[in-house]
Amino acid sequence: MRRKLLLLLEMGLILAGLAVGWSAWKVNSVLQQPLHVTEERLLDVPNGTNPNRMFYRMQSEGLLDDAVWLRLYWRFNMAGTPLHTGEYRLTPGMTVEQLFDAWRRGDVVQYNLTLVEGWTFRQVRSAVARHEKIKHTLDGLSDSQVMDKLGHTGVFPEGRFFPDTYRFVRGMTDVELLQQAYMRLDEVLAKEWAERSTDLPYRDPYQALIMASLVEKETGIPQERGQIAGVFVRRLRLGMMLQTDPTVIYGMGERYNGRITRADLREPTPYNTYTITGLPPTPIAMVGREAIHAALNPSEGTSLYFVARGDGSHVFSDDLDDHNSAVREFQLKRRADYRSSPAPQPQPESDEAAAPQAPEPTEPAEQPAPEPDAPAGGAQAAERPTPDEQH
Repeated sequence: MRRKLLLLLEMGLILAGLAVGWSAWKVNSVLQQPLHVTEERLLDVPNGTNPNRMFYRMQSEGLLDDAVWLRLYWRFNMAGTPLHTGEYRLTPGMTVEQLFDAWRRGDVVQYNLTLVEGWTFRQVRSAVARHEKIKHTLDGLSDSQVMDKLGHTGVFPEGRFFPDTYRFVRGMTDVELLQQAYMRLDEVLAKEWAERSTDLPYRDPYQALIMASLVEKETGIPQERGQIAGVFVRRLRLGMMLQTDPTVIYGMGERYNGRITRADLREPTPYNTYTITGLPPTPIAMVGREAIHAALNPSEGTSLYFVARGDGSHVFSDDLDDHNSAVREFQLKRRADYRSSPAPQPQPESDEAAAPQAPEPTEPAEQPAPEPDAPAGGAQAAERPTPDEQH
């Protein structure tokens, strides 16, 4: 009897060993099975999805076999491992084990959206709304309602978002992305304000942000931003009007069609710096760190005027006579390749989604110069054939 019991025990151990060995072989073969994909595709893991549900879904879609064994493996070997929401790239030859590694690392496909210096909030909203991988929750809302959703009720949105390339996974909401850009602007502005020059004509960081938006719209050449800011700061200190065309254009809103007239320069709007003294009430565009730094660290000097050379750079003048001479040289005798802004630079390639490109500058239609006895136009030219090109 004892021998029979020992024999049965021995046979049981052998069978158990065989079962364990077969199970290990089966699990390994299931993990090493290549996914059934013949070309690259994306696997979407929605928020709240658990691994078991994913296994059965992938089996029903014909992507893998033996979902039951995968469920058991995950339960005993990867319990508690989070399954990150997003999209995962599946490629021909990829095994289930490699997919598990991607899940473990949270190696989700990322997309990007570039918000460009000089854009208005309207352009920002348009770019966000066009991106198909962003979850849209703000469609149909007014700008003030958008700011309510962001948790900044009563804040005017223009210029309050930082231009940068933002990376995200599929399913991120437009609110989340804009909150990132808003907080980023606050961080940059606070840091630059803490390191600002002394004796600046700003009451608070917001006024510096307004000035930065004027600098941003006036030049795209980094080394000139400090000089442009210097001109504007000196004019503020002297009580002179800033008289900068971008504020006229912003005040015109959707009526702007690529050109401004003398009547537009005289039209009183809250933003028209030909009719108001000091800064406009809000920023007129989104600004980069360089423009903020220039507004808070303007270049020293004595110039009060500037005019576009035609290659994107400017000539700075201390008095109106020199300024008008520069206007005659660079505005009234233009080269065929004249540009009021630098030539656009190629944008870097996106690894997943194309970033929106900055719009091409629109050359306003040429205007006749004012009469010889016309008043000097502050930071603009007394003899001004075309707005936005002499300052």
